Amino acid sequence: MVDMKIIPWEGCDLTVAAAFNVFVERSSPYSTFSRRYPILRLIQEVIDPAVAAYKNSLPLSHKDYISGGGVEFSEILKNVGFNVVARAQRLLLRQFILISDSQNPLDKCFIATIESLIELVSECASKRPKKSSPAKGVTINSQRKLGFCEFCGNQTEFSKFITEISEYAAKDNEFPYREKLVFSDRYCSNHRPRFTNGQWNPLYRQGKRSLEQFNKELLRLRRQCAKPSKANANSGNELVDYYFLEWTLGQNLTPIDTGELRNIARLMTDSKLSDTKKIILSLKKQGFNQSDIGKILALNYHLPMTRQAVSKALNSVRKEFYI
Repeated sequence: MVDMKIIPWEGCDLTVAAAFNVFVERSSPYSTFSRRYPILRLIQEVIDPAVAAYKNSLPLSHKDYISGGGVEFSEILKNVGFNVVARAQRLLLRQFILISDSQNPLDKCFIATIESLIELVSECASKRPKKSSPAKGVTINSQRKLGFCEFCGNQTEFSKFITEISEYAAKDNEFPYREKLVFSDRYCSNHRPRFTNGQWNPLYRQGKRSLEQFNKELLRLRRQCAKPSKANANSGNELVDYYFLEWTLGQNLTPIDTGELRNIARLMTDSKLSDTKKIILSLKKQGFNQSDIGKILALNYHLPMTRQAVSKALNSVRKEFYI
């Protein structure tokens, strides 16, 4: 397992940023899975004092937007879990940006510091030790990469297997030896390159061809969810950015909803929700009829489309992507 790489956001409180550096230097043997080196202990020793000092420096108006109140940072993580804390803090930060953020130096430092802490929590949630066994009695190589499929939001075959045997404390001899060897640590069962009979998987080929578009949609979604109050997808087109702004408003998504965002990006890509269709949906949302939309596309984007062509494009969009 590679060492943790957590870089504080630019503008993060200097005391918290310094604690991050110490934490990363010492984090190698620590994990959420280790009894000898529990990562909560390292957080208590290194991060808690820095977070406490930063909280004490804040006015009351800002303290309300930090989860846990007067409870130590590590104690909150212990009581409710890493993912719950990250999600709760993300929601509080969103409220702060919507209600209280005035973009003065104090507010900018606050946002950068909280974003840094959210990233730390998210990284710690999946941190594994350098040398570990996924469960007692398991002898397979647990140091292979764990995480999401490269093409969607599902766990890779190997990650899913490790999760299951960790959860149920199963021994490796309970699983067929041949099956363990073919588990992919890059793709889920839907996107594995070949089927067990040796034939190529068409979904793998489709995912390979559309990987660039998938990553583009995922980045736009993550950007927009990070600042949901304004258009922030940074697509290079105002109407495409408007589409992401309007669509995400009703979804209650945050950047830490990694699996869900990846699945949405995959569905957008596979259903061929092009930027042209996003522009059409945005114009429709703004009240233009199909004939007007065709004229706007021809005039502003050099895309000559008749009313019938616009209607056909709208009919091809999945209903869940309407705004």
